[in-house]
Amino acid sequence: MQSQFNGSSSGGAQGTALRGDLPESARAVPSVPGVLTEDQVRATGAWIASVQKPSGEIPWFTGGHTDPWDHVESAMGLTVSGQWEAARRAFGFLRDTQRADGSWPIKWQDGEVVDSDTDANFCAYIAVGLWHHHLVTGDREFLESMWPTVRSALEVVLTHQGPQGQMWWGSSPRGFCDEALITGSSSIHHALRCGVAIAEELGETAPGWDVAADRLAHALRAHPELFTPKTEFSMDWFYPVLTGVMVGEQARKRIDDRWDDFVVDGLGIRCVDHRPWVTGAETCEFVLALETADRHEQALEQFTNMQHLREADGSYWTGLVYADGKRWPVELSTWTGAVVLLAADALSRTTPGNEIFRHVSAHTAQRLRSQPGDPTSCAPGEACPTMTSVR
Repeated sequence: MQSQFNGSSSGGAQGTALRGDLPESARAVPSVPGVLTEDQVRATGAWIASVQKPSGEIPWFTGGHTDPWDHVESAMGLTVSGQWEAARRAFGFLRDTQRADGSWPIKWQDGEVVDSDTDANFCAYIAVGLWHHHLVTGDREFLESMWPTVRSALEVVLTHQGPQGQMWWGSSPRGFCDEALITGSSSIHHALRCGVAIAEELGETAPGWDVAADRLAHALRAHPELFTPKTEFSMDWFYPVLTGVMVGEQARKRIDDRWDDFVVDGLGIRCVDHRPWVTGAETCEFVLALETADRHEQALEQFTNMQHLREADGSYWTGLVYADGKRWPVELSTWTGAVVLLAADALSRTTPGNEIFRHVSAHTAQRLRSQPGDPTSCAPGEACPTMTSVR
């Protein structure tokens, strides 16, 4: 997996030994000509940092709640905007709050746990955030210090894998929720690939992670019946492409089949197919998905279209109900600002972390070329190999 990431410690345009020592003003940040300047990117990063609490926690917005997945997304925004110290504090918050089994609660509010259940996808995403941070900063020492946290998190995620490769979305003291979701499972696939990359970079072992990712990817590509359909949500549409599950012709067809259901000319994309509501985060994640599918011009157009959600201080509104021109919900969300920055980096190819999504897709394509047969379907009546449970 490591060879798929050209910005790993063996390379990178700035030289890994030097990047971590750069002063903030000298750290490369992305820009998109005619759409978003470097100063505007730095302003968005500074705004996200202004919402961060002394503990390192990054809530959805000032006074809002925190969940582990969006917290990591916000930390990635800090990384790409040159706020490396704030990003490390964010990851430190997860290190300090990780439970003994490797999980985190679903939700905090004002420093208190308000939902103690476990979401497998929420636990997995730290691997993506930390690998991204390492690609950008080259800070191997920090990556090493966070390895036990990543290892424990992905091990608890693997206890949620079902017998046909699907991932149960959550668990609680009552047991596992035996329901698999496309969006969350796709994101877990991406996280497992990043976890393997971290292990290889550090010379550590990650027993079963690649195999688990292969099983999960096959289930997502070839067995939609294993997952609860959420077809009204745009994330279920593009996440298998974003996270490197579906590549090549399958990815192109998936994007094209529902383009008209979600894309709103000049505004971005809908969150839900039957509502007149465009959202910045989904639009920028779709930009990242288009980039993985080699559709740069369409990605740039969607990125440009969503900038109506930007405020002068660098913050971004979550969404717009375009039927009446109202912002909704009435919140400026940290994770929306963060994914704008990630999309800007992917479009501009600025930091070594710009490839965090694109090269997992390249890795998938390479693996599929080396395997016989059609990876997108199984013959009628064919039984996929079962996976031994690790619960």
